[in-house]
Amino acid sequence: MEFPKFLLGDNTDYPTAIFVIHTEYPRFIINLEDDEVEWLEDFTQEDEKELAAESENLIVEATAFYDREVARYEE
Repeated sequence: MEFPKFLLGDNTDYPTAIFVIHTEYPRFIINLEDDEVEWLEDFTQEDEKELAAESENLIVEATAFYDREVARYEE
């Protein structure tokens, strides 16, 4: 099964949280309420160096995805 790069998620146990799930490597979930990121991968120290450079761009993309989706609902 193929998934989109980003998915939106919510949960009634976290009524104010908005989750964006990144489904490609490196997979992660970001809570846009507090910008907390949970990585769904195990990284080596070498991976962590590359991840540090790439993570900021991925989080910007996740936020832009959310903004785009909300704008589409408002149309």
